[in-house]
Amino acid sequence: GLCYENGIGVVQNPAEVVRFYRLATDQGNVNGQFGLATCYMDGIGVDPDHAEAERLLRLAADQG
Repeated sequence: GLCYENGIGVVQNPAEVVRFYRLATDQGNVNGQFGLATCYMDGIGVDPDHAEAERLLRLAADQG
């Protein structure tokens, strides 16, 4: 997700950012949870949703 977000070795693609962060989140990856939360906060590839961003941030925080 980070590569698609920042154009590292690939063309920036917000839909792919969300797809990869969501895959990581579904596997319990804290970095994926944080990344997907920032997508929801900033409207990257998704409509802004601060409630979902907060849920994901809490999920990440609970893992340390």
